[in-house]
Amino acid sequence: MSLPAVVRKDFNDSLRSGSFLATTLLFVVVSGLWAAIQHVPQMYAHSDVPTSTLALLNSMGQPMAFFVPMLGLGISYGAIAGERDSGSIKLTLGLPNSRRDVVFGKFIGRCAVLTIAILSGYAVVAVFALSTYESFAAVPFVLYTVLTVFYGAVYVAIGIGFSSLMRSQQTAFIGAAGLYVVFQLGWDIVTAILQTIAVGYTPPDSGAPPWLIVVHALNPTAAVDYATRAIIPTFDELLSYPVSASFSLPTWAGFAILAAWLVLPLGLGYLRFQSTDIL
Repeated sequence: MSLPAVVRKDFNDSLRSGSFLATTLLFVVVSGLWAAIQHVPQMYAHSDVPTSTLALLNSMGQPMAFFVPMLGLGISYGAIAGERDSGSIKLTLGLPNSRRDVVFGKFIGRCAVLTIAILSGYAVVAVFALSTYESFAAVPFVLYTVLTVFYGAVYVAIGIGFSSLMRSQQTAFIGAAGLYVVFQLGWDIVTAILQTIAVGYTPPDSGAPPWLIVVHALNPTAAVDYATRAIIPTFDELLSYPVSASFSLPTWAGFAILAAWLVLPLGLGYLRFQSTDIL
């Protein structure tokens, strides 16, 4: 075995996971419903809500923000910790596989599985939009789909890196659930508290201080919003962010932050796993 063999085995094992299939089905259903919701206002006589690609992608932001991290962490938290828990990691490493092959092979394999889930959901959305929307711009939709895959890979990297540190699947699950809560809820709560301390409950006209804007943007969920604005500038009119009179974070910084979240947890997890005594 080698890196390609680890990727192939991990891909097949993950694809057959019941929890993955259930979460993927839920993601497909929710994505389709959010795409349909944007069409519902057209049923009312005096509604002027356009069914455009921009409106569609705005609707897709909800399942993207909540389900993609759930999928990414859900298929990766037990990748290494689960095998250590069951003892099968010894068999894997007993074959001609290096620990680097194991960590990065599992990352690639599970990213491939996550990509299938995302493309399945977005394919349903695209069919619905082509059939019912007033306009459909393929290029922004494809760019948004690629960004979603990248966003999912970030959470797979976080999950794999975290799994490399854990000795049991149970602790890995608890940790992954905690990470999900932190990124989806806890980060915003801390940012809101910091903003209240720094500028009061009602921000002044100058807005948030620059350091608070950076803290907000360091969350992968916020970073993907910046990245979305970079590839689809018209999203500026739909998304809101902390603002400052003298400082603004460039939209390309979203890609740099996401890249850091992909590289650092995966790299640190590999270094820790490389020095861990499996026996």
